[in-house]
Amino acid sequence: MGDIVRGLLELQAQEGWLPPEGLEALASRLRVPLHRIESVSTFYPHFHRSPPKPVCVRVCRDVACRLSGSGDATAALRAWAAGRDDVSIAGTSCLGRCDVAPAAAIDDATVDARDLVSIEGLAASDRREPGTRAVGTWPDADPYVSEPGSSGGARVPADARPGPDQPYATLRRVLAGSRQAPIEALERAGLRGMGGAGFPTARKWSFVAAEPASVKHVICNADESEPGTFKDRELIHDLPHLVVEGMAIAAYCVGARRGTVFIRHEYEPERRRLAAEIERARALGALGDGVFGSDFAFDVDVFVSPGGYILGEETALLECLEDRRGEPRNKPPFPGRAGLQGRPTVVNNVETLVHAVGIVAYGPEWWQALGREGFAGHKFMSVCGDVTRPGVSLVPSGTTFAELLERHGGMKDGAALLTFSPGGASSHFLGPEAIGVGIDFDAVAAAGSMLGSGAALFVAEGRDLLDVGLSLTRFFRNESCGKCVPCRLGTAKAVEQVEKSGRVEAEDEAWLRSLDETLQQTSLCGLGQVALGPLLSLVSRFPERVGRSGGD
Repeated sequence: MGDIVRGLLELQAQEGWLPPEGLEALASRLRVPLHRIESVSTFYPHFHRSPPKPVCVRVCRDVACRLSGSGDATAALRAWAAGRDDVSIAGTSCLGRCDVAPAAAIDDATVDARDLVSIEGLAASDRREPGTRAVGTWPDADPYVSEPGSSGGARVPADARPGPDQPYATLRRVLAGSRQAPIEALERAGLRGMGGAGFPTARKWSFVAAEPASVKHVICNADESEPGTFKDRELIHDLPHLVVEGMAIAAYCVGARRGTVFIRHEYEPERRRLAAEIERARALGALGDGVFGSDFAFDVDVFVSPGGYILGEETALLECLEDRRGEPRNKPPFPGRAGLQGRPTVVNNVETLVHAVGIVAYGPEWWQALGREGFAGHKFMSVCGDVTRPGVSLVPSGTTFAELLERHGGMKDGAALLTFSPGGASSHFLGPEAIGVGIDFDAVAAAGSMLGSGAALFVAEGRDLLDVGLSLTRFFRNESCGKCVPCRLGTAKAVEQVEKSGRVEAEDEAWLRSLDETLQQTSLCGLGQVALGPLLSLVSRFPERVGRSGGD
C-alpha cells in the first residue's frame, strides 16, 4: 500500500527532485510499468520533476497570509533573490501555519515571510535539519484548560493526559467490554465528524462494524489543508496519544487490525511527534498483537501526503494510498463498504477521534453537559485573520463568535469587525450582526453558513472584500484535481472573469450565480460545489463594498 508514493518521497528526499533514471529504477524495483510512476509523480504538487534551485522559499498566497501582507513580503523576497542562481521564490497554497501569517517555508522550516534575517540564515545553511521551526512554536500551557476569567473551556478526561501508572486507560476499559458499547455512547452523545461534513460518528462506525468482511481499516485524516484551518496540527503536536487511542478504540469497535494516519507533508514536526507516540504505544502494549493482553490486534503507521487540498476528500485520500492520482471516486459505494483496497474503512479526522476518547471515557452525559444551555459538547476552533492573537481555542458548544474573538484579544489594533467566515475557506461569510451566533453546526447553518472545519477568519473594516473573496476562489481553482470538467473549467473561468472586470457588476453576479448552480449540481466532490460560495456570500452581504482586486 502506497509503495509508489513512498518511493517517490524517498527518491526526492535523496536527490532533491525526481530524476528520470531514478523513476525508471523505482519502476523496476516495484515491478510496475513506468507510466504508473509517471502518472503519480506528475499529479502531486510536492514532487519536483525538474531540478529546483538549492533554496526554494515558498510563500503562502492564501487568505490569512494575504491579509497579513504576504504580497508585500513576496515582492521583498523577489527583490532580495534577484540575480541569485541559488534561490527561487514561489507562491504556494496554504501551509497550515495561519497563526503565524504571513508564512513561508524552506524545506521543513516555517518562517515569517517578512523575516529576511531568518530566511537568509536558512538559505546560507549547508544543512537544515528536517522539522526545524523558525517560528510558530507552541506554548507549554495546557490547551484544554480555560483561560483565567474566561467564560468557558473544559478539561478533557483525566486520562487524556495519563500518568505513568495507567496510560491508555480508556482503551484498557473498552477492551474489557463489548465492541458495541463505545458506538452506543457516541450515538447518545451525538458526536458529529469535525472535518467539515459533520456526519454522525456512531453511524459511520456502525456501518463498518456491520460489514462481514474479515479485513477492515481505520484511517485518521490529518490532511487539513483548507486556508484558516490548523487545529488538527495542534492536537497532533500536543496530544498525539489521543489520536492513537481514538484509532484503536474505533478499530476494536469495527473489527479492524490496521490503521493509517494520513498527514500532510508540511506537518513534518507533528509527524515526528506522532511517530514517537506510536512507538511509545507499542512499547506500552497499546498497539501490536494482543493489545494489553487481549485477543485484539491493531497497529498504526503514518503515511505522508504528497500534497494537494483535494486529498482531504476521503475517497481522493484513498486513491493516493492506493498509489493513484488523488481524484475523488464516484459514490456510492462509500468507504464504509468499499474503502481502502476495497475493504470497509472508517475515515475520521483528528479532532473527531480525540473527542471520541473523551465520550467513551466519561459518557454521553458528560459530553452533553460540556455545552452551553441547549448545546452539547465542546469544539476546537482555529482563529486567524485580523485578530490580535491567532491560535486554537477549545470552547463549549454554544459559545458565541463574539466570545471566541474576545478570547483571542479582539480585532487587531482595535479595528472594527467587517465580516467573518465561521467554518473555513469553504464557508459563507457572515456580517457583524451574526457575531452573537453560537458555535454549533445547526446554529451556524441557521445563520446562513456552516461550521465546516471549525476555522473562524475575522476580517477588519477597510479590507478589500473582493480581494478576500477572490483569493478563496483562486485557492479552489489552484487545488482542483481536474477530474471533472465543471470544476476544472468553472473555477478558472470565474477567476478570469472577475479579474477581467475588476469588480462584480450585476451581469457578472448573474453569470457567477448560474455557474455556481452548475458547479453545485455537477461537480464530483465538495471542492467544486463550494468554490464560488464564499465570494458570492460577500457579494450578497456587501454589494456596495466589492471593490477592485489585484491579481495573483
